[in-house]
Amino acid sequence: MENHTAELVWCRENQNFLDKRYSRKHLWRFDGGLEIPASSSPHVVPPPMSDEASVDPEEAFTASLSSCHMLWFLSIAAQNGYCVDRYYDSATAVMEKNKYGKLAITRVMLRPQVHFSGELLPTWAQVLAMHDEAHEECFIANSVKSEVRCEPEQPAL
Repeated sequence: MENHTAELVWCRENQNFLDKRYSRKHLWRFDGGLEIPASSSPHVVPPPMSDEASVDPEEAFTASLSSCHMLWFLSIAAQNGYCVDRYYDSATAVMEKNKYGKLAITRVMLRPQVHFSGELLPTWAQVLAMHDEAHEECFIANSVKSEVRCEPEQPAL
């Protein structure tokens, strides 16, 4: 079993923490050396205490699901002999009260558009079947209680 790690760093610096108006800006650091500025969502904590230019946890959650699905889809397409030229997803997460009355991301909609090239092109039914398989294999989708839906968008020709 593999462990996956990320470091998170937040420092108070010279802020008055107890007035609750401290900055929520922090740093995510990953094992490859990448550092990403992060913050609470400006929809949850208003600026200037949040940083609109930083990634918030809800965006990261949505991107994580989208990325995992894409990686599985690409693997499945390659195994089936289909050449993918471009994969684009405009994923959306819905935050609302869950059945316990707590705010939660209750749905994530993935809307991938995949462009193929080459002599062997999949039918739309085969594309949908590959998305279904990718969804079933996605580690992140298999790890969350939220409904995760995949709604592929057929690209215009």
